[in-house]
Amino acid sequence: QVQLVESGGGLVQPGGSLGLSCAASGSIISIETMGWYRQAPGKQRELVAAISSGGSTNYADSVKGRFTISRDNAKATVYLQMNSLKPEDTAVYYCNGRLWTRNRAGIYWGQGTQVTVSS
Repeated sequence: QVQLVESGGGLVQPGGSLGLSCAASGSIISIETMGWYRQAPGKQRELVAAISSGGSTNYADSVKGRFTISRDNAKATVYLQMNSLKPEDTAVYYCNGRLWTRNRAGIYWGQGTQVTVSS
């Protein structure tokens, strides 16, 4: 069974920084695109950032210039460095990955980690 586990969430002041990590485990053959999504109360889950197996990245306009996504394929881990945080960044952040297991491609989600930006 594939499992994605996020870590690094917490409370931070506006303008502060926070780093998130997501480690994938299980019978993984290969990992394709990985990304971070977030969902605030009463709002839909939205894409924050994504990174391909080749290292190409894509960011939501709201986080461009502030967030950086990266990955370590050897460790099956994706990271999200968040700088200049704003109150509107407050949400549960979810790790997402498209990967292959037993000759089958699938989309997997982490359990989520809370990020709260508040004074």
